[in-house]
Amino acid sequence: MHYLSATLSLSLFWIVLSGHFSPLLLSVGAVSVALVVWLLWRMDSTDRQPNTLHPSLGLFAYLGWLLWEVVKANIDLAKRILHPSLPIEPTWTRLDVGLSTKLGKTLYANSITLTPGTLTTDVDEGHFMIHALSREGIESLRAGEMEEQIRKLGL
Repeated sequence: MHYLSATLSLSLFWIVLSGHFSPLLLSVGAVSVALVVWLLWRMDSTDRQPNTLHPSLGLFAYLGWLLWEVVKANIDLAKRILHPSLPIEPTWTRLDVGLSTKLGKTLYANSITLTPGTLTTDVDEGHFMIHALSREGIESLRAGEMEEQIRKLGL
């Protein structure tokens, strides 16, 4: 069932994004979906712990929230780069993480890295090592809003 829902979700996603129904594009989409589902099956059979993050309203709300955070971080980064004094303060820090699932930690680490100006460099059992271009970037992570958004997903 897990692979069927992945196949249907990916197929629908492909069709929505392409918007074309020519045989060539549909066959390329089918091959792409088959490859991704095969890789998913291989990962699940290797670690014996299939992780699923089903499409839901909460997930789409999180993705919308993350997209807005990426936009704000891009604007902040552009201002810093264009400012005559280049106000950046590269910072390394340890960020304690309260998430317990591997999927939640993975989503959190990747969300941090997707946000311009921050990078997750190491994921450990209870903490991440983060590099940020400003102290404000670190402080916004320490405030915990991103982690709380992931917690709302049940991860």
